[in-house]
Amino acid sequence: MPLAPSNVSDPYPLERLFGRILSPFEHFLRTATAGGALLMAATVATLVLANSPAGDAWSRFWQQPVAIGAFDHAFKHTLREWVNDALMALFFLLVGLELKREVLVGELASFRDAALPIVAAAGGMIVPAAIYLALNPAGPAASGWGVPMATDIAFAIGILVMLGNRVPRALVVFLMALAIADDLGAVLAIAIAYTTGVDRGALASAAAILALLALLNRGGVREPLPYALLGIVLWYFVLRSGVHATIAGVLLALAIPARPACTPQRFDRRVSELLGTFRAHAEDPTTPSDALASPDMATIAFALERDAKAVQSPLHRAEHALGPWVTYVILPLFALANAAIVFDPAVLSGAFASPITLGIVLGLPLGKFIGIAGASGIAVRLGWARLPAGVRWRHLLGGAWLGGIGFTMSLFISQLAFDAAHAELAKVGILCASFASALMGIAWLVLSARSPPRD
Repeated sequence: MPLAPSNVSDPYPLERLFGRILSPFEHFLRTATAGGALLMAATVATLVLANSPAGDAWSRFWQQPVAIGAFDHAFKHTLREWVNDALMALFFLLVGLELKREVLVGELASFRDAALPIVAAAGGMIVPAAIYLALNPAGPAASGWGVPMATDIAFAIGILVMLGNRVPRALVVFLMALAIADDLGAVLAIAIAYTTGVDRGALASAAAILALLALLNRGGVREPLPYALLGIVLWYFVLRSGVHATIAGVLLALAIPARPACTPQRFDRRVSELLGTFRAHAEDPTTPSDALASPDMATIAFALERDAKAVQSPLHRAEHALGPWVTYVILPLFALANAAIVFDPAVLSGAFASPITLGIVLGLPLGKFIGIAGASGIAVRLGWARLPAGVRWRHLLGGAWLGGIGFTMSLFISQLAFDAAHAELAKVGILCASFASALMGIAWLVLSARSPPRD
């Protein structure tokens, strides 16, 4: 390709400059490991701040009340509660969108594809909960049985991606499907076990809003604004009902349309017509060369943009728009607000003597491994499911260890299950168990990749 003459000036020099500056950063944000890396950085920063001279100020910062609204209708919560009740509702909205997509067209769309991750997820929830309850059979501590049930998608998938060609691609897909099914179990646990004092009037109002959202879906409404506005109202009534407000995110995801307004065939015909008209204007010598000065060409361009949106699934558009905010803003904020632990030797020794901490430390790494591997083995042996193509048992066992990384959802459930003192014990267990699971999973997969296959 010939080079441009040196005397021809670049019409967009700043755009070229900023493109070169921002390109590596954009590439980093698009990698699958970026979310886990940022979440880890936020966790480390929280731990450092909590154990610094600014630790008390950091704790008070998240406890300060913030009111949204006016007069008698104002909502007053602490900053931590706004993160846990409001921002995490968007996290659950993304979880619901991912679950709906997987059920419709993804790894959970058929029984043959869904059987293994669903059975593995069930085993990975039942065994950790059973281990925890064996150590905490009664009293306030027993309510924490849901803490060791969850798998953190960002960390687990990020580690697999970092291992590169040491693991088959199908293992990443399997673990992602397992984590999504696991999240559904956590959502059901929150809705059923961690809901108290239900307000029937608010619950009926939430049901009415959900019905209206379903009518919009069935009526062919594909614009995001009505769903966003009604989603806020739904969140309000779910919060008032006594059911945890984050469940509103999952309910809203179920109502967002998955089918686009325009079929691919109709879009193809429409684009051909518009492009033909656009070319005719462009070739007309009386048409200005600048589209800004040509209303007809601008109208055609806007029509192309509108039709391009109409052929996209509203579910995909919502998922892609929400994903970066959840990964790079909401989850790090959640870690900053909830992951603080003061490394006082007396406190830590008391934590590891507590059955709450021990239940989580044993439930997440060991319970997840036994549950995922055992349930998978039973399902394959009985013919209910089969290993994904290219995945051997040594790969699946490494994925089972990584399933014990329960950071985000485990911390979230611990805030619902415990008072402040017990929640601190749970944090110690969650951090230690997740770290141990990550190390075991990495070591297992790296060492098995070096060994000759025997399975």
